[in-house]
Amino acid sequence: MTPMDALESQSIYIFREAFAKVKNLAMLWSLGKDSNVMIHLARKAFFGTVPFPALHVDTGRKFQEMYDFRDQYAKEWRLNFLRETCPPLEEMDETLPPAARSAARKTAGLRLAIQKHGFEALFAGIRRDEEATRAKERVFSPRGLAGRWDFRDQPPEFWDQYKTEFPKGTHLRIHPILHWTETDIWEYTLRESIPVIPLYFARDGKRYRSLGDHDITFPMESEAATVEEIIAELRDTKTAERAGRAMDHEEEGGFERLRADGYL
Repeated sequence: MTPMDALESQSIYIFREAFAKVKNLAMLWSLGKDSNVMIHLARKAFFGTVPFPALHVDTGRKFQEMYDFRDQYAKEWRLNFLRETCPPLEEMDETLPPAARSAARKTAGLRLAIQKHGFEALFAGIRRDEEATRAKERVFSPRGLAGRWDFRDQPPEFWDQYKTEFPKGTHLRIHPILHWTETDIWEYTLRESIPVIPLYFARDGKRYRSLGDHDITFPMESEAATVEEIIAELRDTKTAERAGRAMDHEEEGGFERLRADGYL
């Protein structure tokens, strides 16, 4: 078994363990490289189908290329696709920095979607290496019904033994690719021929490494125009993956406040 096989196997185990233990599940589909890998893994785990909804919490401010990708592959992958919208910016916490306040719409929209559909748990495609606060996550992460996350009170997970039973009223976030890195994502995308949104490839000397809303996400200097070139670039770069996200350049506590409140 190669290291990539081991990563894949662990993620498939997480999917199947969650599906066996939790009744009302959904998968968050942000449309980016990580959640597309997550969908591919779910299809492998369940023999070509995804037996739970793929939920897109739509801010209405994504790049058009992301919407085009969503509309094409929701059909091609035969997903049970759900789209829910977000409240307006005016309803968000005015004390948050501007980009974090804009991102908070997604948290509010997600909370409303959970209430509407009664989801007991959500699969989310986050990785520990993306950002310092996400490094504190667990694979099976318990939260209150409002989605709040207490990063100081998380169950231990030793030797891939996951706690899957929690008191009634607990909401779970389940992270099947938490143990992956950005390079792993691209190497797996190459190996499995997973479709890629064109924004990830360099055009006029710039490309996006992380995709979010078009008004708070910016491209970075790059000449990588293929998956192979992206992998080669990542071996040498010292630039953070989320350096193109405006929110990550605001006050240090803004992102952690959002994460504690339920942000992805």
